[in-house]
Amino acid sequence: MATHTITNQAPPRVDVDEFALDAPLVAAVRRHGATWAEPELAATGRLVGSAGFQRDAELANTHEPVLTAFDRWGRRIDEVEYHPSYHRVIGAAVAAGAHTAAWAAPRPGAQVARAAQFLLFAQVEPGHACPVSMTHAVVPALQQFAPADLRELWIPRLLSRDYSPDLSPGKTSALFGMAMTEKQGGSDVRANSTAAVPAGDGSWILTGHKWFCSAPMSDGFLVLAQAPGGLSCFLVPRVLPDGSRNPFLIQRLKDKLGNRANASSEVEFDGTAGWLVGDEGRGVRTIIEMVNQTRLDCMLGTAAGMRQATAEAIWHAQHRAAFGARLVEQPAMTEVLADLAIETEAAITASLRVAAADEADADATDEPFRRLATAVLKYWICKRGPGHAYEALECLGGNGYTEAFPLARRYREQPVMAVWEGSGNVIALDVLRAIAREPETADAFLAEVRLAVGADARFDAHVDDAVRLLHDVQRDPASAEAQAGARRLTESLAVALQGSLLLRHAPATVADAFVATRIGPVRGFLYGGVPTGAAAAIVARHAGE
Repeated sequence: MATHTITNQAPPRVDVDEFALDAPLVAAVRRHGATWAEPELAATGRLVGSAGFQRDAELANTHEPVLTAFDRWGRRIDEVEYHPSYHRVIGAAVAAGAHTAAWAAPRPGAQVARAAQFLLFAQVEPGHACPVSMTHAVVPALQQFAPADLRELWIPRLLSRDYSPDLSPGKTSALFGMAMTEKQGGSDVRANSTAAVPAGDGSWILTGHKWFCSAPMSDGFLVLAQAPGGLSCFLVPRVLPDGSRNPFLIQRLKDKLGNRANASSEVEFDGTAGWLVGDEGRGVRTIIEMVNQTRLDCMLGTAAGMRQATAEAIWHAQHRAAFGARLVEQPAMTEVLADLAIETEAAITASLRVAAADEADADATDEPFRRLATAVLKYWICKRGPGHAYEALECLGGNGYTEAFPLARRYREQPVMAVWEGSGNVIALDVLRAIAREPETADAFLAEVRLAVGADARFDAHVDDAVRLLHDVQRDPASAEAQAGARRLTESLAVALQGSLLLRHAPATVADAFVATRIGPVRGFLYGGVPTGAAAAIVARHAGE
């Protein structure tokens, strides 16, 4: 029928190489010494850009995990069933080393290569990235704090590229999760009431309730509990050494706004066995290494979402016409697309710089830089994600608001990165604590920022303002005034770092547009509010042209 002839609709954006098309990601991989990983990253780019992988991403989110607490005979099994598409997605990510490749084969650029792998997979299906991230993050925590027998038992399994969804004895691979927060305390983990007592055989017995336990089908978890000596960290396996199931009573799966492919749960511990990791009473110090690694992945995950949103918006605008021209050629739309691309490039460039600071051969100043930059950028990039996703969604018009297109799912996904691993105020106050307790972090951060001083007068003025804010806080970081201004300081530092990196490493058109729209005297509150002067060139860069 003539009324069903389809015209002026974009074709599916499938069977593309998501790595090759992502110019900022390719540039960062090369800049930070991971050129050797490009063949593997290109293979991942083609995989996640394929129609089949994108279909699996959709199915994993529309067929959500289901809890089976009991088997048919009434025995407690506490298993979560996922759609086969989810297992294909996470199995591919593990096979590519998006979880622990940097620890399994350390070499120059290994952390950056792993971050790029993680970003590519998370760009298309973000739910599976949660257990992948936690598995990456637990390795340095165990290496630093676990006794030798636990390291020997778990680390080879964590480094494996095999994937098995079953909770079976004798598995040669493992994924990890964590369980910190409780309903009475949330981020205030020192209010936890889960108790741990020695069992007398080297293990501990845990009793309590965890309000959030993500990816409950993981093989092991780091858990915070109150021991006689104070809040401590424990490794809790799902399967005990004798092959029996550890009591791990999943009360319910959370009904979340987004992140639907990944199960998050409430868990009851009732005579649950755990093994102490780190010193008794130093649980926060022990688990914070894992938390900091996952905070980097929150940044990478948000940047991945920005890349997906930008790419889909540009694709639609390239193929849709209105008022006599393609949308991408309409000046108002071109400015919006360029602004979305600038935000994406800033997020990817900054996230990969922090990943590079974690390399084994990184400069000595990179370690204090990473400690502060992780908190600063986790706050800023993740906060920018939801608004970015909405603006990109709107570029598709009514199509963007439907679940048939991926940007509705992305819009629901982006807020979680700002909530998990420390919401806004928690992170901003962490920035104050880092500056107060470890002033060398501020020195290293500012040294990195100042590498671009002299390139742009507008940027220089912003750096001067950020330094004044920092020095004001340093005089009394614990004061009410400092805490009230923590968000402003964090934002100022984040924009300074992103501006510095783009001025040094991005094309001049991108750097100038970032400074004009984020730092200059005429700034808009919404995307596309300030003409950049080079919008078409920026859009072409992010279209892969």
